[in-house]
Amino acid sequence: MKRLFELFYNYQSHLYKGFLYLLSCLLIVNILPIDRQFAYEFTQGGNWEYDALYAPFDFPIIKSVQEIEAEKKALEQTVTTYFEVDQSAEKNMKELYGEKFQKYISISPKQRAYSQVYDYGFKLLEGMLQTGILPINYVHRGGVKAAIIRDRLEQNVPYSNLISLDSLSVYLASSIAKDYRNYQSDFYNLLFDILEPNLRYSESFNKQALAEMFATISPTRDLVVKGEVIIYPNEFIEGVKWDKLRSLRQQYSAENQKNLDTVWILFGYSLIVGMLLMLMLLFIYRYRIAVFEDNTKLTFLFFNLLIMVSLSSFLVQFNSDYLYALPICIFPLITKAFFDARLGLFIHVLSVLIVGFIVPDSFEYTVLQLLAGIVTILSVSELYRRANLFISVGQITLVYLLGYLAFFTLRVGEVASLDASVFGLFLMNGLLTLFVQPLIYFYEKIFNLVSDVSLLELSDTNSNVLKQLSNTAPGTFHHSLQVANLAEAAAVAIDANILLTRVGALYHDIGKIKNPTFFSENQRGRVSPHDELSPQESSKIIVQHVLDGIELAKKNNLPDRVIDFIRTHHGTSRVHYFFRKQEELGEEFEEDLFKYKGPKPFSKETAIVMMVDAVEAASKSLKEPSIDQLEYFVHKIIDQQLADKQLINANITLAEIETVKKVLINKLVNIYQLRVAYPE
Repeated sequence: MKRLFELFYNYQSHLYKGFLYLLSCLLIVNILPIDRQFAYEFTQGGNWEYDALYAPFDFPIIKSVQEIEAEKKALEQTVTTYFEVDQSAEKNMKELYGEKFQKYISISPKQRAYSQVYDYGFKLLEGMLQTGILPINYVHRGGVKAAIIRDRLEQNVPYSNLISLDSLSVYLASSIAKDYRNYQSDFYNLLFDILEPNLRYSESFNKQALAEMFATISPTRDLVVKGEVIIYPNEFIEGVKWDKLRSLRQQYSAENQKNLDTVWILFGYSLIVGMLLMLMLLFIYRYRIAVFEDNTKLTFLFFNLLIMVSLSSFLVQFNSDYLYALPICIFPLITKAFFDARLGLFIHVLSVLIVGFIVPDSFEYTVLQLLAGIVTILSVSELYRRANLFISVGQITLVYLLGYLAFFTLRVGEVASLDASVFGLFLMNGLLTLFVQPLIYFYEKIFNLVSDVSLLELSDTNSNVLKQLSNTAPGTFHHSLQVANLAEAAAVAIDANILLTRVGALYHDIGKIKNPTFFSENQRGRVSPHDELSPQESSKIIVQHVLDGIELAKKNNLPDRVIDFIRTHHGTSRVHYFFRKQEELGEEFEEDLFKYKGPKPFSKETAIVMMVDAVEAASKSLKEPSIDQLEYFVHKIIDQQLADKQLINANITLAEIETVKKVLINKLVNIYQLRVAYPE
């Protein structure tokens, strides 16, 4: 049992990678559709590039979205329109009739005919209310039938019988009896004043009526019989042929599902997904070994891939028309922000290939996403600059638009029938891509990563740690600024991460905040606190500044990538000055007491800071330097580091080290304002 536990402990990192790989394969295969894939790729407007295709089974032709919409519009023109009676409005109009009758009717109440005219007018009003008065500005879209709901009872009437206030005069002209024609004008004025619509358009009843009508629409038309020729080689895919091919592709899965062997489908998916994810791991192992060895970073990459596949699958099931609104290019942007462009593009390609099994028109989708991904990687630089992000998003959106337009013209052969709403989806895609900044912040907190945006914030010398360093150890702060400037120039020369190198250089010596006066750059005068200490005690304090720096950095939540510079800027080198003093005493001692604990630099950036730190600090000992002295001095210090194998773990070449030397020599010559000595 103990042996098993030891094996588990020793290989836990490898076991986790295997678990992550298998879990990702399982989840992705579970997302993919469990059906057989249609064996042919074709586009509307193209040529059929295969042998003659015969119907493998009986199937109906599925109507297109346009056909369904046309049938719905036709039904809307025939459906019965429902209105509800507003009885409170009717009561109000009857009361107003009694109040205003005398005002408009040109007959005295004393006259005998007064009551007859009053009663006739009231019956006329009741008749109009019974017939129904339409809402003001109502636009009719239904059929010739209408239904009036009064007291929960439905009364069917011809729509043409309903009264509109705009046609009141016409209605009265045809409705008033011959004996009361003399009062037509008076009735018009009275009714025009008191009338209001007593019918309300019933949203709920009409929706229900439309839904019932739409339910009668058949999603299919005609029938293709088994064995019937669908299309011959090189025929143009258009019209009925396009409809038949499209219908066959949509119904192929459902028909084969009856006798589908799910195990073999899952086996095929597992092989493909397994190979793609294995290629991803092999690429990372071969070209990004630091990422491969960091399980947190691997988890981040697999998590992004799973999110992309899951979102694509959800949209396909919900409504594939919105697929192009999904901002797929966010993921290579995020990968590039934390790692590099090459890794971001490689993972994007693998992700798109997997999603290609889910989406319709997979060839078109894959090409468009690959084009957009390549443009994303090539165009986005310095993501922390907002202007660059907006420009890049504009370029990505333009590539989507032009790519889709190209495929549409290839399919259809014209642009007149192009649906402009698709361009709206691409614009939405671009707007959603702008949310990459808050997503980067989210990933930084979840996976403990650091991006250029965070590095830019850390490079501010007014940050809490650097301000404390400036106030407590001003000499060290000035030294750190000089190292940052020199290291930045060296990083530019050998194509290292410039921003990371500068930030690492700014923070590499923050451990000296604890005991600033024990370091020469912070001492004033010739008196040193080391004069009262033994060489071993002095060495212990000097070496301790690395551990103090790591502790202070963690306390202030600095990222691990920055703390790496604190750990490695002295590697496992010796504290030479106090080591020599201890040797002069002639006493026995442990050499390890005068060595830093390491580790050694393991990247270009940490190697640069080690070289620059040693050169800049030692250059202060030169009283009257010359160009020849500086060249000898730089070569001596860095060559000594090479001899001590301090740079053996860093992925930096000898040619790049020579380039760093030249940069340091040129910069130091400029700092000391040296000139070549000309002969007199």
